[in-house]
Amino acid sequence: GIGGTFHYGLQVSIINSPAEYIKSFIHETWLKRYGSSPSEEIITLMWSFIVSIYSIGGLLGSMPAGYFLVRFGRKKAMLLTNIPALLSSALMGLSRLCGSFEMIIIGRMVSGVTAGLALSIHNLYIGECAPQKLRGAIAITASTAIAIGKFVGFALGLREALGVDALWPVLMAANALPALVQLLTLPFFPDSPRYLLIDKKDKEGCI
Repeated sequence: GIGGTFHYGLQVSIINSPAEYIKSFIHETWLKRYGSSPSEEIITLMWSFIVSIYSIGGLLGSMPAGYFLVRFGRKKAMLLTNIPALLSSALMGLSRLCGSFEMIIIGRMVSGVTAGLALSIHNLYIGECAPQKLRGAIAITASTAIAIGKFVGFALGLREALGVDALWPVLMAANALPALVQLLTLPFFPDSPRYLLIDKKDKEGCI
């Protein structure tokens, strides 16, 4: 769950607390570039892009999920979700340093791609790996990971944590941590028995 649906929950809740700081960043960046202050409509439009493009990224990520599941297998497909996760973290985390609010927009879209892939792959992977008697209980962990992600995102966004002006880029890049945890731990997990038997024709590996 940490490298799967947790991403979705984290990104859904993490965007709320730095809203005013990001709007101020858009204002400052626009002023430096063009020598004039942007209107409230432009700032609202840019902020709307930052929030809503996450869903577009989710749509784009979910579309090739089926191909990745068959082409690479469930486990490798899960590992591939870390590429857009780390890329989005780098884009959003370095956005203020580079003076580019466009990097936040692109980073949010790429983060949405991660969520679209992870939501599709995670449920199938755990469902196929779970013992029959525990399948229902283990399938629920996908929803549990979303809820934990939302809670962690809310907690990190508090002013006592990362919800301050100086640290909002770190907050936006927080999804790099679960991606790194998954990269270090998932290779030790088994692959899906169904994938090994049906797609790889590896009966011994499946057993």
